[in-house]
Amino acid sequence: MTLLELTLWLGLGFVAFQFWRIRSISEFTDSYLRQYCKNNQLQLLSIARAKTRITFNYSKPDWHNIFVFEFSGNGEDRYSGEVELVGKHIIRTTLPPHRVN
Repeated sequence: MTLLELTLWLGLGFVAFQFWRIRSISEFTDSYLRQYCKNNQLQLLSIARAKTRITFNYSKPDWHNIFVFEFSGNGEDRYSGEVELVGKHIIRTTLPPHRVN
């Protein structure tokens, strides 16, 4: 095995690890938002990642993600909220004013 092959394998392994890390963060966000909406008596309609970038918070590199989600408070209207995370640490969850039953 040459140094080039070793570098390529390590690079491929790093990319695969980061893919799994981002998937894990997305699944964590999904379960967090489902629980958040259930606790606040909201109906979760959809979730989408709006932004992903590398950041160096907490003295280590990790992914800074912003997810946009749609929810309904009364089953008729649709509102957009936002959740911001660094890794699996939730920074903030923002909801606009909305009607509820």
